[in-house]
Amino acid sequence: MAVVVNKPIPEFEALATGGVKVSSQTHLGQTIVLYFYPKDNTPGCTTEAMQFRDKYKDFVKAGAQVFGVSRDNMKSHDDFKTKLELPFELIADTEEKMCHMFGVVKNKIMYGKKVKGIERSTFLIGADGVLKEEWRGLKVPGHVEDVLKAVKALKKAA
Repeated sequence: MAVVVNKPIPEFEALATGGVKVSSQTHLGQTIVLYFYPKDNTPGCTTEAMQFRDKYKDFVKAGAQVFGVSRDNMKSHDDFKTKLELPFELIADTEEKMCHMFGVVKNKIMYGKKVKGIERSTFLIGADGVLKEEWRGLKVPGHVEDVLKAVKALKKAA
């Protein structure tokens, strides 16, 4: 089942760093920012994580929880989180369940070969469990500010 803007997100459950369980139920009543990224410790993903880190207090102030999601395993996530001093948890979607549910697995060309990869995407889920906004195939510069603006607008509308 795919996600659709202005519809409730389907049931899901995943494990994140710090032993945190994240599901469609655990964070009802909170605004959630789920950002999907291709791989820990790669240049674009590092920049994006650092930008979410640097604006994290603003997200919390606006009432949102931030989670990064990739196919990397928990050890990779723990190392990435420690190295960058990330204040938010990272979800290890090693079986790609969330990636497929959110439709972020795409065919990419890497070094001349077709590979399945994660399309950099962010999803804003309201406190009511409804998908409010999505950004797909995005570029890192300026993106975190756009998401923060949307979170603040959502808080004002509440």
